[in-house]
Amino acid sequence: MIKFKLEDSEYIELIKLLKVTNICGSGGEAKHVVDEGEVKRNGEIESRKRAKLRTGDKIEVFDQIIIIE
Repeated sequence: MIKFKLEDSEYIELIKLLKVTNICGSGGEAKHVVDEGEVKRNGEIESRKRAKLRTGDKIEVFDQIIIIE
């Protein structure tokens, strides 16, 4: 499990989160992962690449869980 703390903003976009947590190596890879339906937000498949993730959101991708704090 990865805990990601929001520092300077009230949200982070989904594809940016996938890059900064090193789940994806590039923006293109992150977009592809989202397009393929591999990402769940709070238990639901998230198809919006730029979805604004906020404190309390839980992201599941592959075998990783990310909690936004």
